[in-house]
Amino acid sequence: MKRFFVLPLIAAGFFLNAQTIGNSPYAAFGIGDVKYDNTADINAMGGISTAYIWDFNNNFNFSNPAANKNLELTTLKIEGSNENNFFKSNVDDMSSTKHSSYLSNLTIAFPISSKIKFGMGYQPYSSKKYAVLSSRETEGGNTQQSIFRGEGTLSTVQAALGYQITPEFALGLRSNFYFGNLYDINELTFSNAELINGYETKNKIKTFNFTLGTAYQKKLQNDRKLTLGATYTFGNTGQMETNYVNSTYYYTPGQTKNNISVIEEKFSEDKNLIPMELSVGAGYGRDAKWFVGTQFDYKKGETIQFLGQPFSNENSYKISAGGWYLPNYNNFRNYFSRVTYRYGAYYEKGNLAFNGTNINQFAVTGGVSLPFENRSASRMSGIDLGIELGKRGTLENNLIRQNFVNLKIGINFADKWFTKRLYD
Repeated sequence: MKRFFVLPLIAAGFFLNAQTIGNSPYAAFGIGDVKYDNTADINAMGGISTAYIWDFNNNFNFSNPAANKNLELTTLKIEGSNENNFFKSNVDDMSSTKHSSYLSNLTIAFPISSKIKFGMGYQPYSSKKYAVLSSRETEGGNTQQSIFRGEGTLSTVQAALGYQITPEFALGLRSNFYFGNLYDINELTFSNAELINGYETKNKIKTFNFTLGTAYQKKLQNDRKLTLGATYTFGNTGQMETNYVNSTYYYTPGQTKNNISVIEEKFSEDKNLIPMELSVGAGYGRDAKWFVGTQFDYKKGETIQFLGQPFSNENSYKISAGGWYLPNYNNFRNYFSRVTYRYGAYYEKGNLAFNGTNINQFAVTGGVSLPFENRSASRMSGIDLGIELGKRGTLENNLIRQNFVNLKIGINFADKWFTKRLYD
C-alpha cells in the first residue's frame, strides 16, 4: 500500500476524534510539545530567566544556574499546570477543545556557602498524546481510513551548581538527564482490504547534556541595577534508540493484533534528539521594587525518525520581554503591597513548517507571587500564580490554529533548614 502523510489531512481528521487527543496535533512531529522551563514565576514574565536574579533569598533559577547570588534559604518548590486548548480549522469550519493538567515542577535548592548555591529538580520536558482519524472516498468507490496515534513523555532530572566568583560575576553549570519513551503509529486501511498496514516508531531515550551559564549584575546609583546573562546548552552525549516496523495485520476482539507480517524493520541509534540551545538576556531594575528584562533564545533544529523516515525540525528562535513590580514589601498593614505582580510577552518562530508555512507562537503572560501572610519581611514562603494567553499555528493551507489559556500554580516553601538553634 502507498503510505501518505500530510498535515492538511491531519487537520481535517483531527476534529473527528477530538475526545482522544491529549494535546496539539503538532505534537505528532519530533519529540512532541515541549513543556520545559515552565515555572510559574518565570512563565508569568514571558519566560525571561537568563538575566533574572531574584532580589530576595527564597528562589532558585534553574534556567541560568549562575543567577542565584541572593539565595540564602533552603527552598522546596512544587508546581502544577492546567492547559486549555481551543482548536480551529477552515476544513468544514471545524473546532474542538482539549484540557489537561499535570505536575510541572518539583525542585529543592539550598546554599552550600555564601558563594556556592546548589539545586536539584524534576520537570517533564515534552509530551506526546494524540489520536487523529481521517476518512475519505477513493475513485473506485472504496473508503480509505487512516489513523495517526502517538503517546509518551520525555522527562528531565537536573542538578545545578552556581559559584559567585566576585560580587558582580558568577558562573553556573547544570547537568540534564533525559529519559522516557515516545511512540508514533500510522495505520492505513481500505474498505475492500482485509489487512491493516501499520507504520510504527518507538523511541527509547536515555541521554544527557550540560548547560553552562554566566550572570553579571552591576549595582548603580539610586538602588538601580543592570543584569546581563547568557546560557549555552551543549548537544547530547547520550543515546536514543529508535525501532521502526512496517507490517500488516488485523485486530481480533479485544484489540489484539493477529496474523502479523513484517514488511520492513529498522533499528538505529542517534544523539541528535535534544538540540544545542543558546540564550542571552539583559535586565534593568530597582532593588526590591521593579525589574524589566528581555531575552533572545536560539535552538538548533533536530532530526528524529518518524514512521520510518527522518523528520527534520528547523532552527527556531524566541524573543521574550517581561518583568515584575512590588509596591512595598515592608508594608504589613496592606497585604497587596507585599504582592509581586508579574507581566510579559513572547514571540516564537517555531521549528515546524509545512508547505512553506511556519508554525509560530505568540502569547501574553501575567501573574502574582503571594507571600504567606504570617511570614517576615524576608518573604520566605509563598504561592506563585500565572496565566498565559496565546496563539499557535495558522488557518492557512488548511492547517490548524491553536488558541490556548494556560494556568499555573506553584507553592514555594523556604526556610533556614540546616541552621542550629542558639536558643530554645
